[in-house]
Amino acid sequence: MLTPQKLTLAVLIQAALLSSAYASEQSEAKGFLEDAEGSVLFRTGYIHRDKKNDVVDQSSYAQSAIVELNSGFTQGVVGFGVGVLGDGSIKLGSNNNAGNQMIPKHNDGSAYDHWGRGGGNVKARFSNTTVVYGTQVLDLPVLASNTGRMVPEYFEGTLVTSREIKGLELTAGKFTKDQMSDQIKSDADVGGKGLDRAIVWGAKYKFDDQLSASYFGLDSKNALERHYVNANYKLPLADKSSLTFDFSGYHTEWDKNAETYSSPLGDKDVEGRSNNIWALSSTYNQGPHSVMLAYQQNTGNTGYDYGSNADGFQSIYLPNSYMSDFIGNHEKSAQVQYNLDFGGYGVPGLNWTTAFVYGWDIKVKNLTDDAQEREFFNQVKYTVQNGFAKNASLRVRHSYYRASDAYQTNAYIGDTNEWRVFLDIPVKLF
Repeated sequence: MLTPQKLTLAVLIQAALLSSAYASEQSEAKGFLEDAEGSVLFRTGYIHRDKKNDVVDQSSYAQSAIVELNSGFTQGVVGFGVGVLGDGSIKLGSNNNAGNQMIPKHNDGSAYDHWGRGGGNVKARFSNTTVVYGTQVLDLPVLASNTGRMVPEYFEGTLVTSREIKGLELTAGKFTKDQMSDQIKSDADVGGKGLDRAIVWGAKYKFDDQLSASYFGLDSKNALERHYVNANYKLPLADKSSLTFDFSGYHTEWDKNAETYSSPLGDKDVEGRSNNIWALSSTYNQGPHSVMLAYQQNTGNTGYDYGSNADGFQSIYLPNSYMSDFIGNHEKSAQVQYNLDFGGYGVPGLNWTTAFVYGWDIKVKNLTDDAQEREFFNQVKYTVQNGFAKNASLRVRHSYYRASDAYQTNAYIGDTNEWRVFLDIPVKLF
């Protein structure tokens, strides 16, 4: 396997060879201050999980301000810049049953009253190749920051992104710290059982307006090695309709000494733990309406495993992913989804998504080879289109989740009715 140093060198050499042949982002740099941007996102969030079968409910309610400040790049052959990102939060209400990765908790289980986190980064750009070192929010299929809670998950390390060839984006990086959304400190500061060292690499290529494909890899030391592939094809049809086909899949192999808990989703006792989780979906779009059908399957000897892998809490780029991700051991699942954009009916900014997912053939250690789970999902989101509150959004979602007895709380989520309400108000500083 290529080392991160070799990957970075290869990307930079490619940039040097091709920079004269393609438009350069760096040549258009206006300056350190001239291209600077700053914003703050005020978020009020609420997650309530109404647990069944005599399990204690989970409820979290808080207010956060997420700040992001980025300089532009200095002018010249190589441009330099800096960035700062961080967040400050306060709990709303008692939050006696805080959980759901929303609010950090003290050793006695009580929720923090207020907390803050953040970090900085430095960056350099040559031609169309950018190197960022420091605290970052990642959006890679194999290492993706959790952004579905109050504040984002932060990674610390180096990421190189190169777009020297039209339609092709190359990625390489190395990260040594992971700070989950509900962590005050990074995992490296709380026992070192999370991320030790993660190396990522990948490529995305857009063949034309209809076809695109990507591949990404991850090697997380003492945890796992994961590979991801995706192909997406959009077929235009008559009357401004379209049919989109999407294939995505993960192959994961766990290290022999991985610090993962022994459970039906991550059985530490299995020799040579590995799996393949893949999905195929088809989406028909007609004006404001779209309907998606999806099939997802896990083969191998273990489920996804939410143990101490430090591989990004949101690194599940699969269609059958809502409250449940439908990633049990040997699980098969099918989904039907409907989406309506009310902009086609005179209410721009309003969107409704509803979906039903059913999973079966789940293996639960020492209990059954045929557990099932199902989820009925609904979400309504409204985004203000203009005026002083432009881009402010309110999102309300509900999940009705049920599972067979063998796949209850000790195995996975357990029967739950979940509500999520998020009000986001973005403010541009400069």
